Amino acid sequence: METYSRLPITVSGGKGVRLVDTEGREYLDCLGGIASCALGHADDRVADAIARQAASLVQPSNFFRNVPAEQLATRLHESAGGWGRVFLANSGAEANEAAIKLVRKWAGRGRFKVVCAEGSFHGRTLATLAATGQAAKWEGFEPLPAGFTHVTYNDAAAFDAAVDSETAAILVEPVLGEGGVVPATREFLEALRALATDRSVALVFDEVQTGMGRTGNWWAFQAYGVTPDVFTAAKALGNGVPIGAVVARDEIAATFGPGDHGSTFGGNPLAAAAALATFDALEGDHLLDLVPEKSEFLRRQLEDLPYVVEVRGLGLMLAAVLGTNVAGSVCASALEKGLVVNAVAPDAIRFVPPLTITTSELEEAVRILRSAMDEVLER
Repeated sequence: METYSRLPITVSGGKGVRLVDTEGREYLDCLGGIASCALGHADDRVADAIARQAASLVQPSNFFRNVPAEQLATRLHESAGGWGRVFLANSGAEANEAAIKLVRKWAGRGRFKVVCAEGSFHGRTLATLAATGQAAKWEGFEPLPAGFTHVTYNDAAAFDAAVDSETAAILVEPVLGEGGVVPATREFLEALRALATDRSVALVFDEVQTGMGRTGNWWAFQAYGVTPDVFTAAKALGNGVPIGAVVARDEIAATFGPGDHGSTFGGNPLAAAAALATFDALEGDHLLDLVPEKSEFLRRQLEDLPYVVEVRGLGLMLAAVLGTNVAGSVCASALEKGLVVNAVAPDAIRFVPPLTITTSELEEAVRILRSAMDEVLER
């Protein structure tokens, strides 16, 4: 079905930060499967883990316990700082859907509203679409599930005003991803934490795009020093293998009982093995420690470009903001020249490369981007 605006190439393979198309052309990938491939493409350790697990057990069903899923739950618990129980799903949308169900059940009858941000993106199921603060994406799918309110991002007073006696939770991304790579301020997230505690609502962070080291911490909330009650993960959790997760404080997680939620494939050993290998590789290569240096290098490089008016974001999740709405044309030109980036807004170009990218590869990316900008903007 024509659900995607496909780029005019067909990829046939990849290794590290490079993709190869069916014509044999090579591309420097600074989109990384839309922040999914933290280790780059075809990482040997993840591939080996998948192969070993596939030869042993792929899908026994959730009637049984399985070792990789339980080990992964432990790793998620530890990466959060030693708190939380885990539900495993297959994607970010599924994880957010589960989180919405969980906080509604925890809040109890009569408390069902979720306060979300304008410009946010939480998925394309009906509930996560309703949570998404982009009205253009709702077109054709109304009526959407009730109970979702959208207010201005980084405006704590607006969130305060939106919380009422029927509110179950506040749901935000620490950095708006599809909304243009807009980071939250520390003051905003601190205010939401205080608001949620004071009004007895759950604070939920969507870490689908910001998690697994993207910001230099396992989770973006750790970069801010603000701990939510629930957070969700996906994308880079399995280095591109479909997997999602919800991590919730014990008292909220305890609300779910047998039959309240489930997934045929969620927590299958194959995806869990890929996620465990991803954790091991990110940790073993100390890649999180290198994010701040690479982020600052890329930021400086982008700020030096003559057509860039602002660089915003956090860690290796940055957007180069142009002074005019030609980001799509610049990205198309960059692709022709061998660089994969995307226009996350009409005036903003997103960089979410694998965390394995080197400074010389970042330099190469910016050189190509500058050439593309020259071509488009001079024309």
